[in-house]
Amino acid sequence: MAGIRIRPGWRYMADDLLADTSSGHNIRATVFVQAHSMYRATGPVEMRPVGETEFVNGVAAMFASGVLGRTQACAGIVGQADLTLGSRVEPVLTAHLRAGSDRFRGIRHITSWDADASIRNPDYPSPPGLLKDRTFREGIAKLVQLGLSFDAMVYHPQIDEVADLAGAFPDLKIVLNHAGVPLGINAYRGKRDEVFAVWSASLKALAKHHNVYVKIGGLGQRYTGLNFNERAEPPSSAVVADTCRPYVETCIEAFGAARSMFESNFPVDKPSYSYQVFWNACKLMTRGASSTQKADLFAGTATRFYRLNRAG
Repeated sequence: MAGIRIRPGWRYMADDLLADTSSGHNIRATVFVQAHSMYRATGPVEMRPVGETEFVNGVAAMFASGVLGRTQACAGIVGQADLTLGSRVEPVLTAHLRAGSDRFRGIRHITSWDADASIRNPDYPSPPGLLKDRTFREGIAKLVQLGLSFDAMVYHPQIDEVADLAGAFPDLKIVLNHAGVPLGINAYRGKRDEVFAVWSASLKALAKHHNVYVKIGGLGQRYTGLNFNERAEPPSSAVVADTCRPYVETCIEAFGAARSMFESNFPVDKPSYSYQVFWNACKLMTRGASSTQKADLFAGTATRFYRLNRAG
């Protein structure tokens, strides 16, 4: 999944994405997931994230022209809207739908929170228990009403809250981001087996809700404590595959290939491994899978969830 995040020392634009998608794999399409970038500089605060969708839809049009090759970048767009607005978020959602043309698919409102304050992301402050908040759920109801999906970004102790949300909104299509982010830093450092047990149990319970899917990726983030970026040499595909395999296999076992999708999480995972290395690792981890399972994991599930066959 491609993202664009602008901050000092980190640039990832269309040419950077093209370099990655052209690095040796048959990337047919990508999905853009909100990155808190290219917001409108003026106007109502709640409407400013629509600027990101406007920008990304322009990038998508560039790739759709065929001038940049076969890849349909940003074929699906997931934006940001403040769901704590409750029902008042509807104008923001309709503005996203207009700005994204026929590519806009859903919302990610990051709700990651942990009792260890040092783990929380200051770019996305969230109170505890937000997924259960009544007003927040009024906003969620608007997603259902407009046929939009929800990308759930939480840490592993919060996965049960996603299950509760899924039960309350059975008509809402939800995808759990980054395999539910099994934490491995700070308060969770040195507790990998304990974390894995809690994470896997919550994941299996969540999978019982058939409106929920899982993205398998994001394990290169610092939160996991897998420390790919701290190695003396960049990890090989075999090393990435061996390290990630327990998490990947647990996700697929819980959700099945038909509700699991690989995600690159680029450029966020770029400090840990290259785009080419990541996808080679995914191929290594699925050597024993059937052709149908591989088709789902690498393209089919994402195509269905984000309705990419409808993208222009």
